[in-house]
Amino acid sequence: MIAMDLMHHSSCFLLPTIPLQRRPSLTTAQLHVCADGGANRLYDEMPLFFPQEDASDVRRRYKPDVIKGDMDSIRREVLEFYASLGTEIVDKSHDQDTTDLHKCVTYIRDSASGLDKSNLCILVVGALGGRFDHEMGNLNVICRFSYMRIVLLSNDSLIHLLPRTYCHEIHIQTSVEGPHCGLIPIGTPSKSSTTTGLQWDLNNTAMEFGGLVSTSNIVKEEKVTVQSDCDLLWTISIKKL
Repeated sequence: MIAMDLMHHSSCFLLPTIPLQRRPSLTTAQLHVCADGGANRLYDEMPLFFPQEDASDVRRRYKPDVIKGDMDSIRREVLEFYASLGTEIVDKSHDQDTTDLHKCVTYIRDSASGLDKSNLCILVVGALGGRFDHEMGNLNVICRFSYMRIVLLSNDSLIHLLPRTYCHEIHIQTSVEGPHCGLIPIGTPSKSSTTTGLQWDLNNTAMEFGGLVSTSNIVKEEKVTVQSDCDLLWTISIKKL
């Protein structure tokens, strides 16, 4: 067996360091980028977390650095409000071959041109739920940018890619995630996947669509290890507050 580098994973960004329910690391992220429709949600929903404060004050405090996309979804009053605060507006309406998430990830990648991309972690809030084709498009993005850490988040679960070129060690934050989890081959079938720390561990197990996939599994340990000959999606439930 070829020795592979170890990649560590942790969902510590879910830990309650600020009084925001299910809005991880909004104050600690270095760059805040909205897909155009995401700006509507930020504008509409952030004030709901601070009902005793003026909505406009909350929106000013939690403004995006950049709004990027094809601008087919953002409402005009939202666009004008954030533009007036200095938010950079990047109109890519001429590009209909990539999704808005793809456009935003490209912006982040290019903005960090001097950094090791493997050290980046991109948290994508609101990436799951809604239209199934949108979800599949988002999954395709994390596969296309497999050299970057991209975590798709919803209120119920998170998903990220485990590239086949690494052994993976996943540190479970038991206070905020689990126990339900899954490992799903993406792109190609897996001829051999092995895990530790799960109720139903894999032992050189083959997985493919139309055959076995490890859904509805259960985390049993605070550390899960995964090794596979193909890229896998790791998903784990997020606990309700």
